[in-house]
Amino acid sequence: MLRAGIVGLPNVGKSTLFNAVVANAKAEAANFPFCTIEPNVGVVSVPDERLNVLAKISISAQIIPARVEFVDIAGLVKGASQGEGLGNQFLSHIRQVDAIVHVVRCFENDDIIHVAGSIDPVRDMEIINLELGLSDLAQIERRIERTRKQARTSKDAQFEITVLEKLAAALNEGKSVRQVSLSPEEAEIIKGWELLTNKPIIYAANVSEDELATGNEFVQQVQQVAAVENAQVVIVSAQVEAELVELPEADKADFLASLGVEEGGLKSLIRATYTLLGLRTYFTSGAKETRAWTIQAGMSAPQAAGVIHSDFERGFIRAETIAYEDLVTHGSLNAAKEKGLVRSEGKEYIVQEGDVMLFRFNV
Repeated sequence: MLRAGIVGLPNVGKSTLFNAVVANAKAEAANFPFCTIEPNVGVVSVPDERLNVLAKISISAQIIPARVEFVDIAGLVKGASQGEGLGNQFLSHIRQVDAIVHVVRCFENDDIIHVAGSIDPVRDMEIINLELGLSDLAQIERRIERTRKQARTSKDAQFEITVLEKLAAALNEGKSVRQVSLSPEEAEIIKGWELLTNKPIIYAANVSEDELATGNEFVQQVQQVAAVENAQVVIVSAQVEAELVELPEADKADFLASLGVEEGGLKSLIRATYTLLGLRTYFTSGAKETRAWTIQAGMSAPQAAGVIHSDFERGFIRAETIAYEDLVTHGSLNAAKEKGLVRSEGKEYIVQEGDVMLFRFNV
């Protein structure tokens, strides 16, 4: 399951957004710094309308969506990499996630204190990114010192030193590890280091209720910074999402329509987070259940079967496969079979986004 950490300065709306993301979560949202110390964790479903369509075709008794785990991490402040505001503890929480959702305050409200005394998204983003970078730099410098002795006799250690020095130079220039061009061999060697600025990132621009549809000049500033590092920006309103949680399902669409949007930014954020790591979805669908399964892009049919159960991968024979669009177009599996659209795929088949699959295997 993808694990995404919600980070940002204090009082930018992280815990309010988290409570909305996980409707049953009880993360405390209050108007003072370091309200959240221990990270709150919640699991949410990935919105996917294809599940409902497939369930109707298969007359499924149950629908099971893919899931994402969100972690609400306490607000970071300037100096976090040196321990300010329990910074070292909070940074260690970020190391444990797969992706970062960086919440940036893009709303004005005199009743909610900003730790820096004014609204400036670019400054706020720079503070967080600088602290993440400084933490990475300190880790890399320590690793260089440990590896230097080994490099006298080991070619592998010499290669590692070269990579470490390359990253250190970029971090000293204010760049993230994500922005460094690495060879496949270099990328492989840093995988286990859990560098903070190497984690995929989404910027969540948190706006007021009446600016959810249009954004504002603060959002534009966030988009400009994100474009430099090829990062995605999603416009959200923690205020709107908190209100949606309290509304009956039947009233939610009307409320969003009154704001000029079809859906809240929350669904976009969950979907964007889910796809951030190059994940793919395939489906199984039958009378018992229609279910979304999460795999890494490029997985073969046996590997995808192994996500369901390791026995499926070990005993894999073939996968009866049809594209979601083909199944929906023809309305039933039998009708699609008559058109020759249900394929028998073997061990070399690379599963595609939206495949509907039935695995044949030996126990």
